[in-house]
Amino acid sequence: MPSFNRKDLMARFQDMVARGQPIIGGGAGTGISAKCEEAGGIDLIVIYNSGRYRMAGRASSAGLLAYGNANQIVQEMALEVLPVVKRTPVLAGVNGTDPFVIMPKLLRELKELGFSGVQNFPTVGLIDGTFRVSLEETGITYGSEVDMIRQAHEMDMLTTPYVFSADEAVAMAEAGADIIVAHMGVTVGGTIGAESAKSLDESVRLIDDWAEAARRVRRDIIILCHGGPIATPEDATYVMKLSEHCNGFYGASSMERLPTEIALTEQIRRFKAIA
Repeated sequence: MPSFNRKDLMARFQDMVARGQPIIGGGAGTGISAKCEEAGGIDLIVIYNSGRYRMAGRASSAGLLAYGNANQIVQEMALEVLPVVKRTPVLAGVNGTDPFVIMPKLLRELKELGFSGVQNFPTVGLIDGTFRVSLEETGITYGSEVDMIRQAHEMDMLTTPYVFSADEAVAMAEAGADIIVAHMGVTVGGTIGAESAKSLDESVRLIDDWAEAARRVRRDIIILCHGGPIATPEDATYVMKLSEHCNGFYGASSMERLPTEIALTEQIRRFKAIA
């Protein structure tokens, strides 16, 4: 696993933005997912606990619940994914609200393992309503995730946080985030995908609103879209063509779960069709 310098990565990504070439990132829940994503030319890979659940046939939302230690799972997954990735930066999903973590120590350990940067996952940004209010009132806050991104930035790690509103985009930009990922919700489609989601047109509007808010803080911040109705290359193409500010796409279920479901199902059908 090669090491990557944040300054060099950002120079590469800013050059892609200047040339109008979309930046494509993807989640990897297994070593084979990471190998295939790299073979396809992906620009960055992120591993976080939802990838393990997703590729075990469970919903990605399982990563938000108490089915395992999210940060520990990422460190375990690192041993499967990092050794097989040869030329692509790999980022770690970090649970910034974990009250049992000494964050600077965890970030140093992730950097020593070979991670080039971090993303905030699991994230309370996916939780709303009364439960979200209760979490925030009891110290389990999105602000903790912003602090994690700030600390990672100070350690010169690439930072690509999820945001769910204009205010959160501003907070992450002020914390030094390199790439803002506008999260449109749990990805639709397949056997365990969400069934309700925003429309693509609504997503375009929100992405541009959040991007404009972030770029009032820093003009050079990069914007990617993710999730919700953006599940296929055609969906991502539609969003990026209509958006004024979107510089690329980050996928997770759309990068590994949906292609796996389709390919495996079709392969078995072909075998079963043998006369």
